[in-house]
Amino acid sequence: MNSIELMMEEHRYISRMLKVVRKACLGILQGEAICFEDFYQIIDFIRNYADAHHHGKEEKFLFKEMINHLGELGSKLIRNGMLVEHDLGRLYIKDLVEALEKVKIGNEESKLDVIANAISYTHLLERHIAKEDEVVYSFGARQLSKEVLEMVDEQSTIFEEEAKKQGIQDKYIDLLEALENKYTVVK
Repeated sequence: MNSIELMMEEHRYISRMLKVVRKACLGILQGEAICFEDFYQIIDFIRNYADAHHHGKEEKFLFKEMINHLGELGSKLIRNGMLVEHDLGRLYIKDLVEALEKVKIGNEESKLDVIANAISYTHLLERHIAKEDEVVYSFGARQLSKEVLEMVDEQSTIFEEEAKKQGIQDKYIDLLEALENKYTVVK
């Protein structure tokens, strides 16, 4: 599997977590107490799998080469599109954490901010994933040279192997499946 195929596979896991986030927010809307432990696990997944692991590979390897080799169009697509969206996602998660902390100390109104930031993150990521899968990755695969793509694949392979040694992939896929069983599996 090349690095682009791997990133697309990771998108499937991230998309599944977005469904968990929606269901957790629906529970809040329906009057259920916020399960802070679950939200902190979701945030852990988002920060360490979706962002550090997945976006890390994109930013360090594929996007870097698209900026370096695809001229103004590639640079604008990545800098003004994908990287801006990565940063916006990080902001939503930061604001989600702050809202959770406010709810924990008794600020009921901050439940609105929990839902707003969590759902805004899901909307952003759903569109972001579609753009990458349907446009950005195929543009990079078509326009980057075979040598550059091979270099991106090699870098991604090393990155993946190091993450595997740390148990990153298994930890977060297991976490995803546990949360899916709680929130999305019909019982």
